[in-house]
Amino acid sequence: MFKKGIYFIVFMFATSVFAQNYTKHKVAKGETITQIAQKYKVTPYDIYKLNPDSQSGIQLDAILLIPKSIENVTLNEVPFKEKTYIVKAKETLYSIAKENDIKISDLEEANPFLKKDGLQPGQILKIMRYEEPPKVQIITNTFSSHEVVAGDTKYSISKKYGISIEELEKQNPEIIDNLPVGFKLKINSNDKDVAPTEIIYPKTEAYHGNTLEYTVKSGETMYSLTNLLGLSEASLIGLNPSLKEGVKEGMILKVPATLSFTKETKNSLKDLTKSISNQERKELVLFLPFNASKIQNDSVTSISERLKKDKFLNMTLDFYAGALMAIDSAKVLGMNLDIKIYDSQETKNSTSALSVIYNNDFSSIDAIIGPFYQVNVEKVADALENKNIPVISPLSRDEGKSYKNLFQAMPHADAIKGAMFSYMQSKNGNIIAVIDPKKNSIKEYIQDFEKEVKIVGVTDKGGFVADSIKKHFVKDRMNYVVMASEKTGTIFTTTSAMSSVMKDYQVQLVILESNETLDFEEIALSRLTKLKMAYPSATKDNDSDEAQKFERAFKKKNKILPNQYAVRGFDLTFDTMLRLAQDKPFEESINDDATEQVESKFDYAKKISGGFTNKGIYILYYDEDLTIKQAQ
Repeated sequence: MFKKGIYFIVFMFATSVFAQNYTKHKVAKGETITQIAQKYKVTPYDIYKLNPDSQSGIQLDAILLIPKSIENVTLNEVPFKEKTYIVKAKETLYSIAKENDIKISDLEEANPFLKKDGLQPGQILKIMRYEEPPKVQIITNTFSSHEVVAGDTKYSISKKYGISIEELEKQNPEIIDNLPVGFKLKINSNDKDVAPTEIIYPKTEAYHGNTLEYTVKSGETMYSLTNLLGLSEASLIGLNPSLKEGVKEGMILKVPATLSFTKETKNSLKDLTKSISNQERKELVLFLPFNASKIQNDSVTSISERLKKDKFLNMTLDFYAGALMAIDSAKVLGMNLDIKIYDSQETKNSTSALSVIYNNDFSSIDAIIGPFYQVNVEKVADALENKNIPVISPLSRDEGKSYKNLFQAMPHADAIKGAMFSYMQSKNGNIIAVIDPKKNSIKEYIQDFEKEVKIVGVTDKGGFVADSIKKHFVKDRMNYVVMASEKTGTIFTTTSAMSSVMKDYQVQLVILESNETLDFEEIALSRLTKLKMAYPSATKDNDSDEAQKFERAFKKKNKILPNQYAVRGFDLTFDTMLRLAQDKPFEESINDDATEQVESKFDYAKKISGGFTNKGIYILYYDEDLTIKQAQ
């Protein structure tokens, strides 16, 4: 059963954590993080890790901690690439950063004048890119053996063992013309008769902006790739024009960074309360950002004032209240769990969670929820990756970095859009998009990943000719019109054009994200329900008996109805505890079981880049009886 009480512990960082594994650097005039990293042969990420505040900029004479390199291991210098770029008319920082596969912050750091002068056509920008070297595991060994598996290439094997392809073929002449699956390679990473240092690179995919690289494996075809990746053939070829010449083993394909491997659709949602096992006690940790050190000396009055103004603290307390309801429910069900709750003391760039981990024995922990900020939950996942402890990101929609033990519980924004398009395509829909110039991100997403969609032009003032939509309508198929505009005139023109053809065509209105204009009374609800406006959502309203029972219990305990963060705290915590209480490993439950709690669905899928993402997304629509229903 549960240990009595909840562990609520606050730790401060200890300077001894760093020991002597760093050197100090005083920032000189004009220096950037990238230049400093290059000087010390480390990556900017390594510097940010020891100096989280530097992510928002560095000051003259500031002292930075620089990690020392691993002794007796020579890594290649970080492959920095520098080039110049001439700004064209109508370009934005976002479009330039995307085109060059870098972050906007990196662009601004390399070109400090941008913050002062802004972006102007004709400017010459400095573009600096680097590829972060992978983490390494050091193994002293003279010879190694490697059995070739499907998907291996000479390039990937040579990279893994730190030798050239020529050296690999020299040591194994049998593979010069072929690389047969099952063949056992002899690997000597140093031709000298001494024990070499072997550098083992983790098997990850490379990120490039909004895409990552996927290597085509032996036997894969266009059909199998589109099924595996969940992309249409047109979208896959649009990202990789070389596929027009056919699919070849070893090809490096660009695929969306948010992509997960598609899997067989689960026929039903599983009720895990029916299969609870209490044979083994499990331990769950929650890292919640109470930031108690900031308020411990406050008076009652100042705490009251803080609660009125501090939205982040209120969100934390709401999530916490929901989590406590989940813990109470777990007690009623007799789950054999220990729960520990720590204050993660978070800012956007730092957290005390690492200090808690370093100062406590986490070897018996079975899963962790939190911290809240994506960058902080990634730090925790990184610290515990070698222990293979699942770390669940509770609220963030950011894509971020991938770790094999990181579980994104909130569907990514692009995944939500993708679910809507997948639904329309599954209905053999004819898809037309009306996109406002201010919605450029949606336009770029469609152009990149949804090649079959017909985009209707909208003027800068939001106007367009209604016939420009009608000419794309087809009979005997549902015509979905994706509307990405908050301008009243565009909404009226779009919906009127659709309504006028309903006698001859099947039409349905679609939006991809929340639209404030539709909340105002000037857009009649009847106009939207007539067109059965559909939209994707990570949550849904639930008026079932179980949901109402939860609301009543929450209100009785907290004297208020639960908001979205309280429900989220309950849903995620309860779902995680249920998975831990099954008679199988946590990851096996993740792979096997899709579940649904009060407002959220949890249907995790393995990401191509590593780790897992929640694909539990609802497709909802406004019905003519003025209710919101789930599309089937």
